[in-house]
Amino acid sequence: MAAESTLKNMVLCLSAVCLICAAVVGGAYAMTKEPIDEAARAKTTASIAAVLPEFAGTPEQASVNVDGTDYTYYKTDSGCAVISSTSGFGGALTLMVGIASDGTVHNTTVLSHTETPGLGAKCTTDEHFIGQFQGFDPKQKSLTVKKDGGDLDAITASTITSRAYALAVSNAVKVFNKLNEGGQGNE
Repeated sequence: MAAESTLKNMVLCLSAVCLICAAVVGGAYAMTKEPIDEAARAKTTASIAAVLPEFAGTPEQASVNVDGTDYTYYKTDSGCAVISSTSGFGGALTLMVGIASDGTVHNTTVLSHTETPGLGAKCTTDEHFIGQFQGFDPKQKSLTVKKDGGDLDAITASTITSRAYALAVSNAVKVFNKLNEGGQGNE
């Protein structure tokens, strides 16, 4: 026999369904939290190794505020890896920029982006564009695209993304310079 359709029965039924769903979602979160955190740590470690010259030991994580923005960085004996975000054409563009101890950009890698596939997303695959940042000396050249009077070639049809990428690298260099002026940041 079916239960009578009353407000009380509907509220009890809906509450039971919500509790069961919440328990399932909470259980799934608890079961997957550790593997997700471990994968994030592995991605960060791989990114640091990809953007810095070979180093010994474990990178020290810290943060610093430069021009009103907080930056996370990883200090090693071979340099500093800085996480730098800017706004590209499609939204946030987040890079890890490795700066060697002598102040030159060793390498960069994109951690996340929302750029247009086939256009701005080329910032992750265009070897010519990415390669021009390797060994880049910001004391000798300008970290802006040629269209703006700088020394960097932009990705074809993706000037906004190219400008954002260059700005993220430039901001990371500012972080490195601040750290080397004596403002060591805070953990």
